[in-house]
Amino acid sequence: MASSSRCATFLEILLAIVVPPLGVFFRDGCCSCEFLICVVLTLLGYVPGIIYAVYAIVVRGGQSNDQEYLQPIYP
Repeated sequence: MASSSRCATFLEILLAIVVPPLGVFFRDGCCSCEFLICVVLTLLGYVPGIIYAVYAIVVRGGQSNDQEYLQPIYP
């Protein structure tokens, strides 16, 4: 893992502790399922929102399957 990637993950986790949906937003975007779940959990309780945000950033963040959609179309 590159140093810049670790730094970005660290900053996302810090944002997730302060405002949980914001850390998930920077990782996944505003229309992702993870972001919506984090918003709902944060509205229901601050601590569940933090726990899910850190989980979404650390565990789910490394399992991105969107890379195949970012490949160029031409052969």
